[in-house]
Amino acid sequence: MKLASLKSGRDGRLVVVSKDLSRAADASEIAPTMQMALDEWDMLADQLHELYERLEQGSVSSQPFDPRMCASPLPRAYQWADGSAYVNHVELVRRARGAEMPESFWTDPLMYQGGSDAFLGPYDDIEMPQADGWGIDFEAEVAVIVDDTPMAVGPEAARSHIKLVTICNDVSLRGLIPGELAKGFGFFQSKPSSAFAPCAVTPDELGIAWDGGKIHLPLLSRVNDLPFGKPNAGVDMTFDFADLISHAAKTRHLGPGAIIGSGTVSNRDADGGPGRPVAEGGLGYSCVAELRTVETIRDGKPTTPFLSFGDRVEIEMLDAQGRSIFGRIAQTVRPYAAN
Repeated sequence: MKLASLKSGRDGRLVVVSKDLSRAADASEIAPTMQMALDEWDMLADQLHELYERLEQGSVSSQPFDPRMCASPLPRAYQWADGSAYVNHVELVRRARGAEMPESFWTDPLMYQGGSDAFLGPYDDIEMPQADGWGIDFEAEVAVIVDDTPMAVGPEAARSHIKLVTICNDVSLRGLIPGELAKGFGFFQSKPSSAFAPCAVTPDELGIAWDGGKIHLPLLSRVNDLPFGKPNAGVDMTFDFADLISHAAKTRHLGPGAIIGSGTVSNRDADGGPGRPVAEGGLGYSCVAELRTVETIRDGKPTTPFLSFGDRVEIEMLDAQGRSIFGRIAQTVRPYAAN
């Protein structure tokens, strides 16, 4: 089934959404919010799925589904832990800032705890006080949402705790990252609010594209209406979501609604190289930083600028029939105007 949160208060109003993303049915009599549904998932999931089936059959009151009226599926969450499962991406962005990559990065996932108190909706602007020098970048990712997950859960058991899947734009400020990491205490100012797709879906909606730990489909991104990336999310994922959940839960329980991100989806080129732009017949990139690194390797310096005011980013994933699975993230970078 497909679930979404229409904008309403701080936590949204839960709806079920038709498979073709054209209709939505109010689910508030079952659970007013996505978080409440996840809190009681074992008890409420069947009721939500029954409502979804009735929506598909046309036997329940519904309304046109407008993704522009959506908040992120969880407008705020108790936990947002973003991994970096595509080590090709890690290697490239570290190379860009002159940092070597330890061998342990191939065996032990990277993960940071992001801000989760105010996610952006899929069509909300990316507002920034300034653009010059901050290196505004998008990062196209896949994410999963778990139920109650026990501490020290192993990868195999972790699979059963994945209840919902979605996609994400993990906004990054590349110009602020080096200074923050140099302090030895991780990201903070360089990781503003992330945005998620209109819908989160149960894994069964993905069919054979879902293997229990990753999605074997391209993640598409566009910048200013031009194709930017189409890497396959099931390829070159060194750590799948079972690994990432197990890593996150090593020393703590994960509460219902905890979101685990894949990190920037990134594929190597067919020849083992770092990848080529879409315009050159490659799979492209899921962030500007990767393209700039490849330009530096190839040409001695980057030529593609980071995002600036007025730039538009779109992220989407299509099924094998070309239908949008989660709906589209479509955002514009705008100046922040304090009230």
